[in-house]
Parts: sequence; C-alpha cells; structure tokens
Amino acid sequence: MNTSPRLRLSAVLIAKNAASQLPACLDSLAFCDEILVVDSGSTDGTVELAQARGARVIQAEWRGFGAQKQFAVVQAAHDWVLCIDADERVSPRLHENILKALAAPNQQAYRFPRCNRFLGRHLRHGEGYPDWSLRLFDRRRARWSDDAVHERVISDVEVGTLEGDLLHDSAETLDAYLAKQNRYTTLAAEQAFSAGRRASAGHLLLSPLLRFVKFYFFRLGFLDGLPGLVHILIGCGNSFAKYAKMLDLQKRNL
Repeated sequence: MNTSPRLRLSAVLIAKNAASQLPACLDSLAFCDEILVVDSGSTDGTVELAQARGARVIQAEWRGFGAQKQFAVVQAAHDWVLCIDADERVSPRLHENILKALAAPNQQAYRFPRCNRFLGRHLRHGEGYPDWSLRLFDRRRARWSDDAVHERVISDVEVGTLEGDLLHDSAETLDAYLAKQNRYTTLAAEQAFSAGRRASAGHLLLSPLLRFVKFYFFRLGFLDGLPGLVHILIGCGNSFAKYAKMLDLQKRNL
C-alpha cells in the first residue's frame, strides 16, 4: 500500500475464469489502496487466487459489460477508481503518472493509451494503438455506460491525458479471439437494432472498406507487419458481421 499524500485509489475489475491472466494484472496494481474483483461465477480458481493476493472479491451475476463494470465501481471503497480488465496490466510509466495525478489532480477523469499485443506483437499503429482509454476517474463525476458491449466511460468533466501504456496482453488463441469477436458482433447488432438503427447493403460494402483504408493506410497499420494486417482484417470482418446480423434481425422482425 502506498502511503504518500495523495487521493486514495481503488482498482476495480470484473472477471470470470481469469486465473491464467490475473497474476500479472494484480501484480501491476500493487500500488493501489484497494483491489476489488467482481467475479461472475469462476470455476478455475480465480476467486481463490485473487483473495490470496489481497484482493477483495464480490460475487455477482452477469449484467452485461457496462452494467457489470459500473456495479464494480459502485462497490469500491474509494471515490477514485482505476478500471482494468484481467488481461491488462499497468506499465511502470503509467503507474508513476497515476500516482503523480492523484497527488495533485488537475482533472477528475484521465485517459491513457492502451497498447494491444496481438499474434505475439505489440501493435503501435492502426486500430491497435493508441486506443485511448478513459479508465481513471472520480466516480462522482463519471460512470460506465449501460451498453452490453463496447461499453465506455461517460463523464461530464474535461478529461486529462496521462503518459504511459495500459498493456493489453491477452493469452488467448486466435480461435478463441475469433469466437469472442463473434459474440461481440452479435451483441453489437442486437444493441443497435434495439436502439432503432437499421442496416443496408451499403453498410455491408462500405463499412469494412472504409475501415480498412482508415486504419491500414491513414493510421499506418501496415507498419505493424502481418499481425497488424490480420488485426485490421478481423476488425473489417467484424463490421461486415455486425451489419449482416442486423439485416438478419430486420428480416426476422418484419
């Protein structure tokens, strides 16, 4: 626990069957005054591992990504929270800058770059970087959206920027990654359809194409080599899949 004069901080994360990823995550959060893990029914020892490393664990039924993360924020012991996923870790530079910000905060919410490791390479361009993430905030001035997928932090204050990367280092296989993307596109399509949005053939054709041009050329994704190309092509496929699933929902709900 850090005893320097600064605002007290709770690290909060949601987890299910994350025992293989959690140790590195929790180690990177050792500077926080509290680590809170909201678990939704793990069977792989996640709960025991978290508790053994000093985290407070709460069991809660799954609510969807946004609602689950907001539930975790509400349960935290301190108003300032750092939201992190089990497959992420705070880099030493980000750790240092978080402590500096809490010692003399000039904002009530902060974002920082998220660096994604994909196919063994940390992506530095395209969709993979900087992937700005608002994860450090005073919960009295910000909250997670209720979105079931692609959740985001909503704030009514100016957002500051911290240097240092949040490292996303998923150990999942490409097969598992693709399966997860399939689930996400289904949730995204259902969410968009429920909000009254509708898809067309134009969306199917143009969305993947424009996404590829933006991230591979304008955002220099080609500099990340083959992993960068695969990452962007999967993202383009996700765009196509989401709109195709929306079209399917539209046909089935005529």
